[in-house]
Amino acid sequence: MHQSPYGNSQAPDAWTVAQASVETRSDFIHKTYQHLALALVAFVGLEALLLNLPGIDGLVRTMMGGRISWLIVLGAFMLVSRVAENWARSSTSQGQQYMGLGLYVLAEAIIFVPLMYIAIRVGGPAVVAKAAVVTGITFGGLTTMVLVSKKDFSFMGGILTVLGFSALGLIAASLLFGFSMGSWFAWAMVAFAAGAIVYQTSNVVHQYQPGQHVAAALGLFASVALLLWYVVQLFTRRN
Repeated sequence: MHQSPYGNSQAPDAWTVAQASVETRSDFIHKTYQHLALALVAFVGLEALLLNLPGIDGLVRTMMGGRISWLIVLGAFMLVSRVAENWARSSTSQGQQYMGLGLYVLAEAIIFVPLMYIAIRVGGPAVVAKAAVVTGITFGGLTTMVLVSKKDFSFMGGILTVLGFSALGLIAASLLFGFSMGSWFAWAMVAFAAGAIVYQTSNVVHQYQPGQHVAAALGLFASVALLLWYVVQLFTRRN
């Protein structure tokens, strides 16, 4: 489990894309999804590279060597993610925005290594392929629903924040005390990730300012990665 940004991207009184012209709004949405696509391509490339590194078995054993080891990995990931998100929201440096997105993609690729390694060992590359297809279809359907409806789902931010901290608490407790939460938790997190996608997609139009397309792409990427994480887990459990 890893972190996804849920909070609003700027002060409520700021000029948002929703208040901009049709041309500005269309350009912002195009740039956001273009950067999301590039982030996903970079993630796939990095993941393939990492999984084929010499000694990857040892890295996986180190990352998952014990309950405390994985807790430390998750904590480090959350810290790096927070830094990346802050960089991506920079209003003074476009270079820093891209550094934030790049850092987040790299962090996601690294933390996915043990999960992908186990999934491929258990069920072969087909498991990952199936999970990717399900994730893509789900993301596409939710994105179309939100953009066509034009509704503002920003009210979900507080709900997702509370649920997110609750999920993190359960994960930390399971690692510290050694109990398994089973498939029910993975299914619940799939639903949670779907909600995060709806929220982030709504934010693309209703919450971000023109020029924040990199931060918007990061928010969407984080939600897609969260969904993929638990879909891969479910497919792996079936095998």
